[in-house]
Amino acid sequence: MQAMVLEAPGQPLKWRKAPAPQPGPEQVLIRVHACGVCRTDLHVVDGELPHPKLPLILGHEIVGTVVAAGSQVRQFRVGERLGVPWLGYTCGACRYCRGGRENLCDNPGFTGYTLDGGYAEYAVAHQRYSFPLPPAYGDAEAAPLLCAGLIGYRSYRMARDAGERLGIYGFGAAAHITVQIAVYQGKKVYAFTRPGDAETQEFARRLGAVWAGNSDELPPEELDAAIIFAPVGALIPAALRASAKGGVVVSGGIHMSDIPSFSYDLLWGERVVRSVANLTRADGEEFLDLAPRVPVRTLVSTFPLQQANEALDRLRRGQIQGAAVLVVGEE
Repeated sequence: MQAMVLEAPGQPLKWRKAPAPQPGPEQVLIRVHACGVCRTDLHVVDGELPHPKLPLILGHEIVGTVVAAGSQVRQFRVGERLGVPWLGYTCGACRYCRGGRENLCDNPGFTGYTLDGGYAEYAVAHQRYSFPLPPAYGDAEAAPLLCAGLIGYRSYRMARDAGERLGIYGFGAAAHITVQIAVYQGKKVYAFTRPGDAETQEFARRLGAVWAGNSDELPPEELDAAIIFAPVGALIPAALRASAKGGVVVSGGIHMSDIPSFSYDLLWGERVVRSVANLTRADGEEFLDLAPRVPVRTLVSTFPLQQANEALDRLRRGQIQGAAVLVVGEE
């Protein structure tokens, strides 16, 4: 098979011919049709996430068709379409798994980081960590649901009970899905972008935000909750400053630059800062049931598999509106 391979952090991906993977007893072999390009992929490529599997095939928003199955696979059949997310495996034995918090597993496997992912013509995935996909979505449109959607939804669940007014800092792939769910559930959304990014601010308003402005501005009303998707530590005190007493600030990313010191009065008043780590399979099932009912619409910019480096560069420069998706051609 052909694949885009990371041989060392800090280097461009290389177009390589590699043996197609073989499924284990509980794994399926997938013919990849589409794979989302996520900011987490950038963190891996840029060396901001330590100890990736090397060489590595990136990609954890995989949409494809089962072409072979291991001897113990019961959840999927050859010919079925499925999606593969970031969480690729959990041990089931640590205290977090036993306590229903598999997203915090001590011995996990992560697709496109510690396990090979979907920047390739074929991939393998564990049957218990794959999802059937709503038929309403095409392959490219479904791909962002598998990380931008799932992590956005988990972040939103941590924020939604705080009140009506929700701020979203960083308006990329996850935000453009999250805003649709929040508006559907009656929230007033305030979108914050890079200063001067009028195009993205208008995009946020089209998706239902009641206000959109610069990340260094205060919104017209205090926020009950804020979700930070941009990996910028300075947004933590900015979001606290914009939040009402009792407000919740949720950091939805896997990596963030250092958080600057801030005065205690920004946190006082029972404000809360918390992070989101990975996802659970229950998150995936709940979100993928909800998405077509909203209905969530994903905006995607597609690239051929061989142009993965271009897609990553455009994402790094903030030149993707919505989500970037690699489309894998037929043999």
